[in-house]
Amino acid sequence: MRRSQKVILATLNPHKFREFEAILAAQAPEIELTPAEAVLRNPEKLAFVENHATYLENAAAKARLVNHGCHYPALADDTGLECMALKGAPGIHTFRYAQLPAQARSRAAQDEANIQKLLTELKKAGGSREAKFITTVTLLIEGILIHATGELEGLIAEAPRGSQGFGYDSVFVPKGSDKTLAEMNESEKNALSHRAAAIQDLLQQLRSRGVVLAKP
Repeated sequence: MRRSQKVILATLNPHKFREFEAILAAQAPEIELTPAEAVLRNPEKLAFVENHATYLENAAAKARLVNHGCHYPALADDTGLECMALKGAPGIHTFRYAQLPAQARSRAAQDEANIQKLLTELKKAGGSREAKFITTVTLLIEGILIHATGELEGLIAEAPRGSQGFGYDSVFVPKGSDKTLAEMNESEKNALSHRAAAIQDLLQQLRSRGVVLAKP
């Protein structure tokens, strides 16, 4: 029987945690994923380190914060939605694309405002509705940073559809599908998602290097 290997996920988003957990359960069941708030004194600091110019820098900053706070291997990601007609926007600003007053900034409210702004901006721009999700994942272990990136191409729907997922899932239709990500079940989404592709690449790198994530 393989021993579990504890890894801390540097996120405050419960939807993202569940998605990582499901992907890793299928690809690396030996990993025991733990949320950052379970081990950090001030996990809210994670919200203030995503201030860099690239997905890799943002993901690395979150991984470093968690790793310094608990000394377990730290896993993090940063994800962006890039639209052709908007010259790559919202991109690095995907999570806070719409500006909301602090008192109204719940996760659900932010997601809804982001989607409405995206649809409005695309309508103004006209033309292509092509877009892609990009996820960069990082693992910081024993001072070594390992990273991988996954992409998912698709189109932005005219209006939200579906009740699954989170973020922009209700308006993103993957290439070759007629469903938005929010109309897919967990298994369907995780079979093709940008996040699953990045995690798979990361795990392949770890296995090829013979990396042990945690002491038994």
